[in-house]
Amino acid sequence: MTDTTSAAIDWDEVTQRFQQWEAGAATLIAGNKTVLLSFLSAAGITRVMINSDGCGDSGQIEDVAAFKGDDQVDLPTETVELLTLDYGATEPVAHVLPVGEAVEKLAYDLLHKKHSGWENNDGAFGEFTFDIAAGTITLDYNERFTSSENYVHEW
Repeated sequence: MTDTTSAAIDWDEVTQRFQQWEAGAATLIAGNKTVLLSFLSAAGITRVMINSDGCGDSGQIEDVAAFKGDDQVDLPTETVELLTLDYGATEPVAHVLPVGEAVEKLAYDLLHKKHSGWENNDGAFGEFTFDIAAGTITLDYNERFTSSENYVHEW
């Protein structure tokens, strides 16, 4: 005879573990931002623009553009070390990434932190501005949604 009882899942525990991981991952963003902006500043980059777009459960970075003043330039080809927290882990792991990948990773991390699920359903699009001199990253975020209007008529 086959045991058909299903294992009990403690959803409170699952939720708590996820929230702990998410909080731990979020704490790494500030340090990764500092590392990346410092590297870009030393390379003479003054601004980085990143466009993202997603819908239907799929989303991606569409474009990354780096600038020295008003002139668009290639991102440096060197690598930087960023910290990540793998799901379920409690200790961060260092990853050495090419600068272009590091910029995209930070953008994805910021999107997840502020707009988790941005790529689902009707999705969203936006533009990040990394202002190197100011030490800021700004996200201009646009969320899509389907709307309906209901009318009831009686005569």
